Amino acid sequence: MSDKKSQIESILSFAKEKNIEFVDLKFMDFPGQWQHVTIPMPEFDEGSFENGFGFDGSSLRGWKRINESDMLIIPDPSTMFFDPFIKAPTMSLICDVYEPATREKYSRCPRHIATKANEFLKSTGLADTAFYGPEAEFFVFDDVRFEVGSNFSYFEVDSNEGRWNSGRAENPNLGYKTRYKEGYFPVPPTDKLMDLRNEMVQNLINCGIEVEAQHHEVASGGQCEIDMKFKPLLKAADQLLLFKYVVKNTANANNKTVTYMPKPIYGDNGSGMHVHVSLWKGGNPLFAGNGYAGLSEMALYFIGGLLKHAPSLLAFTNPTTNSYKRLVPGYEAPVNLAYSQRNRSASIRIPMYNMSPKAKRVEFRCPDPSANPYLGFAAILMAGIDGIMNRIDPGDPLDKDIYDMSPEELKDVPSTPPSLEAALQALAEDHDYLTRGDVFTKDVIETWINYKMDKEVKPMALRPHPYEYDMYYDC
Repeated sequence: MSDKKSQIESILSFAKEKNIEFVDLKFMDFPGQWQHVTIPMPEFDEGSFENGFGFDGSSLRGWKRINESDMLIIPDPSTMFFDPFIKAPTMSLICDVYEPATREKYSRCPRHIATKANEFLKSTGLADTAFYGPEAEFFVFDDVRFEVGSNFSYFEVDSNEGRWNSGRAENPNLGYKTRYKEGYFPVPPTDKLMDLRNEMVQNLINCGIEVEAQHHEVASGGQCEIDMKFKPLLKAADQLLLFKYVVKNTANANNKTVTYMPKPIYGDNGSGMHVHVSLWKGGNPLFAGNGYAGLSEMALYFIGGLLKHAPSLLAFTNPTTNSYKRLVPGYEAPVNLAYSQRNRSASIRIPMYNMSPKAKRVEFRCPDPSANPYLGFAAILMAGIDGIMNRIDPGDPLDKDIYDMSPEELKDVPSTPPSLEAALQALAEDHDYLTRGDVFTKDVIETWINYKMDKEVKPMALRPHPYEYDMYYDC
């Protein structure tokens, strides 16, 4: 019996045993949000894993035109989980998107692109598995309001633990408001989110995600982190989306709200998504060696590829205008393109907690959790492969605190792009490494650039900013 057939039989048995009433089919749109459609259980059977379910692709961001809008989603039986947030007993499955006429996977389906990246890695003979361990930071707020009009715009977020509320009348205000940049990590009662994070962790475990740790993060106002165990590329991307789904819904059930915006608060640290990567072959780690920080030659060349292609790579790993409000000096953000062991001021770090060869990995610190993980993880892999295949020298490591270096010392250290527009321009000029093996098609790259420019960069540039009134109203 094939693994797929066995998985399908197990799913149908689970549905019968748990009296499942609905099947929720989740899939990824082009920019990076989960979408879903729900099927009553009597309409779902073994044939659903071959025939799929139709939907209108023209209604989703970045996809089909209205004259060619019919599309299919087909569930992957390896992705089933019981959904704890839906009242009726419901199981969820992650789907791939297909062209109904050809029965081929849709070229703009992000999950398909991640699958192709993994297949390309195997085809090179360099490795057979790329492991990913993303650390997606997030903020938990108690209130959020925002609105934009032709003659006004504003946002306001609030947190019971925010330092800005140290003088608020709370009848009584008990103090213990997290100091700016000091949220990493005092015990309760300063850490007011301990119980909520534990509930998030329990829900994650119940959904099949292995959790390594949870803690408060650096910023005031509810910044948190929950660390998941590393997984192969596709599984890691699936898991990250489930992680965000569980964390958001657990917060919502507790009358709180979660955002993965990279920089929701001015004057404090933003939320990153440090991505740990390693390559393996035949069950053996390939990044351990006798080089710098215990790295292999392959790992150093992988770093060389990341550094060379970082400006264009960030168009996928840091894909919002808000991303570049995080990538600024002074907030522990990796704005300088360098590598180092232990040094968190470098954009690439080699963690030194564990000296086991199996723990040897590269930590790419630039990405943030607004990224579409299928596209971001695939792009990271393709940049690293290019580094290995072309033996790209990463140069000398930078084992000093970059933020304490003088302008003269920093003049030869390249920086991350200053804006999404600059990253998209870099992608337009440097994308051949992504199109190898037809992993990212030219259509995907062009559509990504055009979508981001038309829907995000240009609309942002056209609107007056409230701070401009502070600076310029009296001119």
